[in-house]
Amino acid sequence: MVKLNRIYTGSGDSGTTALAKGGRRAKSDLRFQAIGAIDEANACIGMARLSAAAATGLDATLGRIQNDLFDLGADLATLPEPDEAPGAALRIVATQVAWLEQEIDRLNADLPPLRSFILPGGTPLAAALHLCRTVTRRAERDMVALTRQPGETIGAEALRYINRLSDFFFVAARVANDGGAADVLWQPGANR
Repeated sequence: MVKLNRIYTGSGDSGTTALAKGGRRAKSDLRFQAIGAIDEANACIGMARLSAAAATGLDATLGRIQNDLFDLGADLATLPEPDEAPGAALRIVATQVAWLEQEIDRLNADLPPLRSFILPGGTPLAAALHLCRTVTRRAERDMVALTRQPGETIGAEALRYINRLSDFFFVAARVANDGGAADVLWQPGANR
């Protein structure tokens, strides 16, 4: 159980912050950039949920994803141990990825096939979900950049989860656009 008695400690005033099991890094460190992008995606989901409850029945799914994103943040904030026992740290697991894939398939089943790229927009909820998608893609880029740094690792399931999540937001935005009927389609060269 997390217990927060004090919101500010002053320990980050020098531009560093702590990892979950100790050790400090610069707040600009790639690991914290990825965690920050995940937090930003979560805040975007919170804004999308303002429209989701009444519009499409997506609210419960988005709530579950918000919780999973906190798991993902905890995963990234806890450096992996070389001989880490399963369950020793909170990590994204295959069942979370599988659930997300099932949600994508469920939502996509009734959507018409695409014949063009979609512009972010349509309904307010669809536009908000497209914003969630783009912020999630940035979080993914940050995570991948982190894995390219010497000595840095991220679990394979964490990378799979963030990759699937942006796909989920794309499909959910189409659902929010009246099942694809209100999608705003790209018209190549239309303004030449």
